[in-house]
Amino acid sequence: MSVHKEVKRVTTAVLQEMKARGEKISMLTAYDFTLAKIVDEAGMDIILVGDSASNVMAGHETTLPITLDQMIYHASSVIRAIKRSLVVVDLPFGSYQGDSKEALRSSIRIMKESEAHSVKLEGGKEVIESVNRILSAGIPVMGHLGLTPQSIYKFGTYTVRAKEEEEAQRLIEDAHLLEEAGVFALILEKVPAALAERVAKELTIPVIGIGAGGGVDGQVLVMHDMLGITQEFSPRFLRRYHNLYEEMLGAFNSYIDDVKSGDFPNEKEQY
Repeated sequence: MSVHKEVKRVTTAVLQEMKARGEKISMLTAYDFTLAKIVDEAGMDIILVGDSASNVMAGHETTLPITLDQMIYHASSVIRAIKRSLVVVDLPFGSYQGDSKEALRSSIRIMKESEAHSVKLEGGKEVIESVNRILSAGIPVMGHLGLTPQSIYKFGTYTVRAKEEEEAQRLIEDAHLLEEAGVFALILEKVPAALAERVAKELTIPVIGIGAGGGVDGQVLVMHDMLGITQEFSPRFLRRYHNLYEEMLGAFNSYIDDVKSGDFPNEKEQY
């Protein structure tokens, strides 16, 4: 019997057991009550209330503009729908960098006001003080290395990270540093598959990939991308499980036609 099927509620301990048993972890983003309810009922292990809400919900070009208040709003909406999944909330840009006290304040607000289960932040050595301070308050932390979208202006591009030996070595060191600090899991985004597999083997905590190959302990995607609602974004790692954009467009067109022609509502659809 798989751990996934046995548990009524996914916790950080459950994820650790899944890694120990070699059972892959499923993770997907959600930002609102209605869709989070479906994701939870499907049996998703982790729901990420991602700062990608800045892109897919608010239409910003990057993840940088979204605020802590907005993240708490999205997280609260998701939490009200959840019975089983572990909910992780992104600390948004500016709420933890360079000030560990600010990082703790931001994390406490997320946990108290949204009732989420954990927080996620980007970076390694440069944010370790914040990680330690948040963990000292008993708040579970998920790490994030590789392509860290909040640093997009530093990188200047969304291309694959850690292809060069020096950057790869730094990523490995950061991964170990985060594990030693006590993070319960780590996301690796857009790094070479061989490097990601090496990190997953070296760490005892679960390593979840997005564009990091199949040798890691689990996978995460953005819901709107994998459902084919967003069309502009087509990286190699994205598998579209649906083309909801076309289906929804068709439904909206049919509704418009039926309203214009007087076909909707028909006699059975009125009182």
